[in-house]
Amino acid sequence: MIEEKALDYVTQEIVSKFTDYTYTVNIYVPNGEVPEGGFPVLYVLDGSSYFHLVKEAVRLQSRNAPKTGVLPAVVVGIGHGLDMHERRFYDFTGKAETYTYPARFKGKGHEKHGGAENFSRFLEVELKPSIQAQFPVNTLQQSLFGHSLAGYFVLWQLFHHQATFQRYIAISPSIWWNEHELFSYASKFIKERPFSYEKLFIGVGELETFMVDDAQQIASDLGKIMDIAFYEALEENHASVVPTVMSKAIRFVNKN
Repeated sequence: MIEEKALDYVTQEIVSKFTDYTYTVNIYVPNGEVPEGGFPVLYVLDGSSYFHLVKEAVRLQSRNAPKTGVLPAVVVGIGHGLDMHERRFYDFTGKAETYTYPARFKGKGHEKHGGAENFSRFLEVELKPSIQAQFPVNTLQQSLFGHSLAGYFVLWQLFHHQATFQRYIAISPSIWWNEHELFSYASKFIKERPFSYEKLFIGVGELETFMVDDAQQIASDLGKIMDIAFYEALEENHASVVPTVMSKAIRFVNKN
């Protein structure tokens, strides 16, 4: 593990034996007194894109926690290298016998899929214990954030290993992936439990067309057994929705 300090966060290179890949992990730890039990911790997928946005949203709002409802928190960004586009389709998708691409892909696929279980093991067996050993985090207040295909993974993680995090944030989740297989996972998840103590925030932009309907449907289904917050951001698209809804999502994971 290679570490370097920059400004108000630490950067580490972590090699995973489960995924056979090296991730760039940025860690922000708040200044000030550590609360009893440690700081809440927010794990951010696609960290190279969203770590700084989430870190600043937490840092600025936690300055006045009584008004904003946002507590100081450790923020962990998990980033890929130069092969990010291809690697995301491996790490963030579940294993399946076959993979079907939407017509809009025009027959152009990706080399590897189905690495979600290995990536999940990296999070649970390698990354989280490393963070917990180095920084004062509260293991009962852990959140996972993802956008787009990473939003798919957030839901996949909830359906397969729900107890690994207490709060989940899925922004514009790619529910369309592989012929909407997440709906079948959701159905099984709902049937197997009368109530889930985990909480889920789903956000989507009004201009994301079919993704709005998908997000509304899965939120409605899951709302039968768990605490769900659904938010449709007016006049926002797939690229603009994250900074628009991030503050709402962070307030949600701070809600008791």
